[in-house]
Order: sequence, then C-alpha cells, then structure tokens
Amino acid sequence: MSSINSLSYSLMFAKSLIFPKSEKKSIARKSLFGAVLCIGLSIVPLVVVTSVTNGMINGMTERIIGLSSSHIQAYIAPNISRVKTAENFIEFAQTAADCKGITGVYPEVDVSALAAGKKARSGVEIRAVEKDVFVKNKSYASLFEIIEGDINSFVNPSDDEKRAPAVIGKKMAEDLELHAGDTFRIITTRTAGAPGSEDGFSKIVPKLSTFRIAAVVSSGYQELDQFWVFIPLETAYSSLSMETATFHVMLETENAFSPELVAIQKRVSENFGRYANVYRWDQIHTAEFENFSSTKVMLVFVMMLIVLVATVNISSAIVMLVMERQKEIAILKSIGAKPRGITFAFLLAAMACGAGGLVIGLPAGILLTVFSNQLVHGLERLVNWFSALGGGGEVHLMDPAYYLSEIPVEIPVNQVILIAIAVLLLSVLVSYLPSRKAGREKPLDILRKN
Repeated sequence: MSSINSLSYSLMFAKSLIFPKSEKKSIARKSLFGAVLCIGLSIVPLVVVTSVTNGMINGMTERIIGLSSSHIQAYIAPNISRVKTAENFIEFAQTAADCKGITGVYPEVDVSALAAGKKARSGVEIRAVEKDVFVKNKSYASLFEIIEGDINSFVNPSDDEKRAPAVIGKKMAEDLELHAGDTFRIITTRTAGAPGSEDGFSKIVPKLSTFRIAAVVSSGYQELDQFWVFIPLETAYSSLSMETATFHVMLETENAFSPELVAIQKRVSENFGRYANVYRWDQIHTAEFENFSSTKVMLVFVMMLIVLVATVNISSAIVMLVMERQKEIAILKSIGAKPRGITFAFLLAAMACGAGGLVIGLPAGILLTVFSNQLVHGLERLVNWFSALGGGGEVHLMDPAYYLSEIPVEIPVNQVILIAIAVLLLSVLVSYLPSRKAGREKPLDILRKN
C-alpha cells in the first residue's frame, strides 16, 4: 500500500509513539520524557559555558590587543638619532600614518623600573606615552575604568603642579598603598664612568624620579595591567634613565582581524625600513591565544560528552518503546508497511525528543548567560556571608588576577545553532540501531511471542 509507505504515515505513526491516544500507562513514554528532560538539563551548562568562555576570551583578547600590543607594533632600534629626543621620536612615528590602512599611531617608550610607595616597593613597567593617549586611543578610552582621580589631570596637567603626573593600575595602587593625589618614586639605573675612567671601571648608579598619581585605572584584567605605570613621553626623556629603554610604535587599523593586516604590516615595514622590526598582534601573543583556543575546545568537548551521555537515554527509551509497540508493528507490517517506514517513524520520535530537550535547554541557557554577572555576584555575596559566619576571609569568585572582573555577555549565535544541530544528530545516531531493529521485526515472530 502506497499510503503505508508515505512520509505522512511515518509522521502520524511517530506522533502516536510520542502522544498515544490511549490512557494506558506507558513506561516507555515516561522514559522518553525523562530523556527530554535530561537533554534539556545537559544543554543548559553547554550553552552557558560556550557563551561565557566566548565572552571571556573575546574580552581578554580585546584588552590584550587594544591596551598591550595594538594591531601592529613596530620595535624601533634604540641607538638611532630618531629616538634621541621625544620630539624626534614622535615625528618619526607619525611617518607611519601615511601608510594605507593605518588609523592611529601611538609612540611609546617602555622602561623596567622599581616603584617605591609609602610602605612597599614593586617592580613596574613604565609606559611613557603621549599625554592625550587616554582620549585619542579608542581602546584606552573604552577599556580603562577610572577607579580614582581624574584622567584629565594627566592629559592636561596644571602648570602649578611640581610633580609630573602618572597613571597606575589598581593592583599596584593597592600593593603600594597609594591613592590619587599621592606621590611615589620611580627608581631606574644608569651607568656612570667608563673603562677608561680614573677608577678603571663603570658603575651602576640609581636614578630617582618622583611622580604624582593623577588617576588609578583598571582594565578589568589584573594579569595584564598590574605592573603598568603610565607617564608622559617627554617626562621619560627628561627624568628617567633611558639606557635600558625599548621604543615602540603602536599602530591601529580598522579591524585587527582583517585579512588585510598582513599587507598593512608589509607597508609599515617598508616605511620604517631597517630601523624597525614590525609584528602583528597575533605574532606577538601567539602563546596566549593558542592557550585560549585549547581551553575553549576542551571545555566544549567536555560539555558535549555530557550531552552525549544524556542522548543515550533516548536510545534506551526507544528500545522500551519498540518492546511496547510490537503488536502495532506486527499489524502494520502485515498490511504492507515497509521496514524503512517503521525505522523512520522511530527515528522521528527520537529526533522529536532531542528537539524537546532543545526547547527546554536553549532558552534556560541563554537566560542564565544574560544574567550571569548578577548570578555570580549574588552567589559571591552568599559565599562571603557564610565565610564571615565561620570567621573566614573574603572570597572572589571572579578574581581579576585570573579572569575578567565582569563577564562580557555574548551569545554566540552560530555556535548555538551548531549545538542544536549536534543534539538532533546525536539523538538520531544513538537511536538508529533500536529503530532499525524495529523495522526488521517479522510479524509472525512478534505474534508468536505475544
């Protein structure tokens, strides 16, 4: 009978498998709904982990590129005349602005030094930049949060101030017990004397400079900014020892992930010639981004294993469903139903269970992702309340020493679609064998057993 072999009949039979008309209690049906619930519960952490991991990695990547290396970074030779004064260095750096694709040029001098606060000392990375970089550079303006002070006193320092302004990170301010308006000292070293001098050898002499804290800032990623101290470029040349300084030109483009970045890098390299080595951000931070990618893959892999275990419940439910519906299968096959039609009906039932799990799991996972920051902060307050009752210390679930202080909420639509497709495919694959067995059942054998 052609009607028995039609797709519409398979759909009707699959519907009767999931929603039977009889009121008879069915263990298989309960197992199906239990499998739907298990799949839904397993999808929730998969969506949350995927979304949060994407947000975290993208947030860290944005800060590393925007605040540390920029899109392209040129390492300038330290002993050339073009870097002997701040004016010459700025003028030399601005020649890169003529390169096609460059949208921002930010010269910078880095010096390793020692910072001395009121009661403590710490090694620091001095970043000497142009005064208006916190306004001109979009990444600085959007990614740095001002914790204390006023960034304008760095951009436009008052003529009445005797001390040069500096901007320091939140972690360093805490370690050195410093606040906006306080002064602190920067200690660098210089070489005094020479092998031809009277005493016959050179000496390492410390050089002391005092700065006023204009602002305390945080990027939300402590591992990145905990040792940074920003000072004006001109001040570095006049106040610090430049013997160990490194000279960089940070270059921004329209898009750090553009395929044109390689061509722009080549043009910048030709512009600076033999005076600079030019690198893209992905060349400078290769290790960090490989670590991010491997971590993301492992987390998703573990979550998919959980989903796979949950979909196995569908296979068990289909086996029980086949056992309960043997008489119906025998009757259908005796009037002309084809094995593939029976198999297809059970596969449709399995896919419907997977779809039901998606209907439960996807909205719940997306909802938890959207309110992830509120949930983490609420859980943190609850944990600290119990910790205080027990006399313990304060607990930070999102410690900025290892993570971003705030989770960037980001729903990866493409990956959510892939999750949905994967769940449906797994539901069908794990149910194929029992469904195929149902299609191969012989009517006479079934009737003899029953």
